[in-house]
Amino acid sequence: MLKVYVNASETLRQLHSDAKGVVSFEYVVVGACIVAAVAAAFGSGAGGTITEALKTAIGVITSKLPT
Repeated sequence: MLKVYVNASETLRQLHSDAKGVVSFEYVVVGACIVAAVAAAFGSGAGGTITEALKTAIGVITSKLPT
């Protein structure tokens, strides 16, 4: 457990001192926001409008493919 903590703290220290680490962290924050937005749009609490539209569109496309 201590070894994991030391590795994690060393990695965070390197990110803090490295300018590239700051940019990487910003990408992580942006990525987390995008994941949250997609989860909110397609989640069960979103009313299912987007999900149903996509299912219908995929069904239409699938039916047009030759078998």
